[in-house]
Amino acid sequence: MSVGTYTPRPGAAPLPRMIAAQTAFETKIMLRNGEQLLLTVIIPSLLLVLFSTVDVVTLSVENTGGSGKAVDFLAPGILALAVMSTAFTGQAIATGFERRYGVLKRLGASPIPRWALMTAKTLSVLATEVLQIALLTVIAFALGWSPHGNPLSVLLLLVLGTAAFSGLGLLMAGTLRAEATLAAANLVFLLLLVGGGVIVPLDTFPDGVQSVLALLPISALSDGLRDVLQHGAAVPWGDLAILAVWAVLGLGAAARLFRWD
Repeated sequence: MSVGTYTPRPGAAPLPRMIAAQTAFETKIMLRNGEQLLLTVIIPSLLLVLFSTVDVVTLSVENTGGSGKAVDFLAPGILALAVMSTAFTGQAIATGFERRYGVLKRLGASPIPRWALMTAKTLSVLATEVLQIALLTVIAFALGWSPHGNPLSVLLLLVLGTAAFSGLGLLMAGTLRAEATLAAANLVFLLLLVGGGVIVPLDTFPDGVQSVLALLPISALSDGLRDVLQHGAAVPWGDLAILAVWAVLGLGAAARLFRWD
């Protein structure tokens, strides 16, 4: 054995390895949290099953000129809800309490750069969304879902939707107290569940209210996914533009205003 075989080599790990390790850690923490699982997996799954098997959504779709099974209308909206629950609500609450307990401040002083830490959080959100979408797709197929359209358009909508909701979630977590973030994130989740075109079609609202609701990121994401998966549209440019604007505004504001302590 040569001299120096076990000589220590202190120093930070390569940046890609640090990001990968932090991403895996963030994902494990998210999946082990019972409240996060309730929000990101159980609630969307129950909503999909429940409203696909009762008449209320079928009547709403028929009253607005829609056609097909209730699950064909619901599945795209529930996919949008899953993105929002993970990228916005779950991330805002988790990051808010990490900030309160000083976890972010300590991580910010570690070798991993702050932008790389935010990148790892975003990758963790994407990994969780892959699991969500896979589960919800299996449930929707079991309920008789018949999707159409271009998968690339769906992927683009999901990515932009994730960026938009991540920016808004990080903005909320980085500017409000943890308790306020908890209350606000859950309230926004409930309000957008009802008024974001997820379960109730936007056409059921008055024209003035409908015009405002259509500009929300959850409405753009759910309507865009519905246009592609239910109606076979090619590329919903209007909805993509709305999501892109929200992504730029949310991520830009979060980068500028986020407080680490």
